[in-house]
Amino acid sequence: MSEFSLYKRLSLELNRAVLSLRSDEHHLHQLFWECTLRCNLNCRHCGSDCRMVSQQQDMPLSDFVNVLDDICVNVSPSDIMVITTGGEPLLRSDIAECGRAITKRGFIWGMVTNGMLLTNARLNELVHNGLRSLSISLDGFADDHNWMRGHSDSFENAMRAIDALKGTDGLVWDIITCVNKRTIKYLPEFRDFLINNSIYKWRLFSVFPSGRAANDMDLRLSNEEFVYMMDFIKQTRLEGKIDASYACDGFLGRYEGEVRRKYFNCSSGVNVASIRVDGAISGCLSVRSNYNQGNIYTDSFWDVWENRFQKFRNRKWMHTDVCKSCGVWRYCHGNGMHLRDEKGNLQMCQYQMIKAASY
Repeated sequence: MSEFSLYKRLSLELNRAVLSLRSDEHHLHQLFWECTLRCNLNCRHCGSDCRMVSQQQDMPLSDFVNVLDDICVNVSPSDIMVITTGGEPLLRSDIAECGRAITKRGFIWGMVTNGMLLTNARLNELVHNGLRSLSISLDGFADDHNWMRGHSDSFENAMRAIDALKGTDGLVWDIITCVNKRTIKYLPEFRDFLINNSIYKWRLFSVFPSGRAANDMDLRLSNEEFVYMMDFIKQTRLEGKIDASYACDGFLGRYEGEVRRKYFNCSSGVNVASIRVDGAISGCLSVRSNYNQGNIYTDSFWDVWENRFQKFRNRKWMHTDVCKSCGVWRYCHGNGMHLRDEKGNLQMCQYQMIKAASY
């Protein structure tokens, strides 16, 4: 543990104790609803392989409302954020009605969108129906964002949506950027672009080998590029002009406590659940489908949440292969669930990437 200072070791031990308690208590804080698999983009890194016309029908609002009512019987909905995602949730003609139903029951309503359909009028309608949190993807300057998203108008529409957000009160919002080999080269310039456009909350993440990105080496950062991104985020946070942070996935070794607001924890199945478009119940939507714990069409969601999810809450089964001999297992517990393949093997480890970097 010589790579960590005394302060960081103490912080990691405290975080470890907190995570153990959270797993035991498993209070639900976030519920993702994959309300559609339809999408108006064709993103290179899509984990759901969404298309404009999906073979899977959108989940009826009434079916999801049954889940919300099940939750309300057991806990206070005001403690839980329901995040509508997809696919592209704005392709649902009833998305405002969905938000109204969520808000009416006392939940906090958030959304993840690509911004293609988010006009001023649409945003006002959503806020009027209870929307309180929104995230928009912006993966670089126009050419690279459009390349990533598979649509020549994607950047322009995303920027239009961001302009609408800047003029809206009562809404918490941020920008999410998938950093790849094309964009890693100009992160400082892109940061300055965001600041100059009055964007002050920015989440960055890197591609993990899943979905369309599994074998796309144009998206994967090298070990050295990954470390460069960590140093960039750390310095940007120190400068304080924009609230930049690395996404939740991955234990980051010496960068823990320096590139995001919290120390690493994988909340999937601990404080985070999701309902897939086909009714499957899982942790976060990034986790592979063979880790589903039940289905709302055959099971009570709350019974599943309370009595299943053992693989998510006790991760000793991950203590094999490279993890078994790793010195940070006590803090990492096998990394994020979404980084495990169908057989439980670790597909990617940010900590090992950092250690393997040549500088």
